[in-house]
Amino acid sequence: MMNNRETVKTAIVTGASSGVGLATAEAFATAGYNLVIAARGAEGLEKAADRCIALGAEVLAVPTDMAKAEDVEMLVNKAIVKFGEIDVWINNAGVMASGKFEEIPMVICEQVIKTNLMGYMHGAYYVLPIFKNQKKGILINNVSIAGYMPAPYSAIYTATKHGIRGMMNGIQGEVSNFPNIHICNIYPQVQQSTGNSHSAKYSGLAFKVPPFAADPKDTAALILKLAKSPKKDNFPDKTSFLLNSVYTLFPKFITNATSTSMRVMMKLKDGEPTDGNVLKPSQDPLQIYGETSMPVPSKSTKNIISAALIVGVGLLVLKTFGKSKSSI
Repeated sequence: MMNNRETVKTAIVTGASSGVGLATAEAFATAGYNLVIAARGAEGLEKAADRCIALGAEVLAVPTDMAKAEDVEMLVNKAIVKFGEIDVWINNAGVMASGKFEEIPMVICEQVIKTNLMGYMHGAYYVLPIFKNQKKGILINNVSIAGYMPAPYSAIYTATKHGIRGMMNGIQGEVSNFPNIHICNIYPQVQQSTGNSHSAKYSGLAFKVPPFAADPKDTAALILKLAKSPKKDNFPDKTSFLLNSVYTLFPKFITNATSTSMRVMMKLKDGEPTDGNVLKPSQDPLQIYGETSMPVPSKSTKNIISAALIVGVGLLVLKTFGKSKSSI
């Protein structure tokens, strides 16, 4: 059944075979969008397409390696042939490698840069001419809180996220004379997604998603909201906003504290090294949620904990301010 182009918009979601990408594809399918979904693995992509079709969407699944410019150019071309226009592009595909900087193989480090930073560059590079020709379009980038603060023992991953943030800030200025073209960036904290189980780990690291991680469906809901009401910079939940606020106040302390906790984890776990999904498509589980280290608390419990942390940080700031004032 063909959709009416005048009433149905088209969204492209990259990294759509699992985690936040799959949650986002389902959210847009439920909202009535035409969908073009992309990921490296054909099997995961087919499963994602079936789920979105069951939700009523018209779906085009295109196996795509975002690290390869020619793949991304083909993705854009196929989307235009199928649906005529692209209304929303979601840069989401990404990989992560954690461990001591010098112990992560160079081939892994380089691929993280290619997939994350260059992947987002490829997406923007090929969709922006479409947007300019249409004189409208929304580019949404799932950046990560690591775009503001370093992820411990994930230096290359952090570099890519800082790079994405800088690149998109530059592009924002270039399209400022197009009132209906928008660049939106989101900075979520750790997700209860499959991202952790799929990531590369070295130096003895072996960990599961913490129970207070964010719900991928909440992140997807924000992405859908931005497609309707675009806003440049966004923190999906109280925790991501709080993390950035605390880091802004105490960057050295937070960086050292999180790195210390990771060092302890390396010694306790001493896990076997794995290259995860960095060099190959994601394997099972190809789903939204990943395995957590403990039962996940309710949203109300998370809100109480977040509020307590905010109060604690406020008291710490007041105490620090008081000491500095008394020393004058």
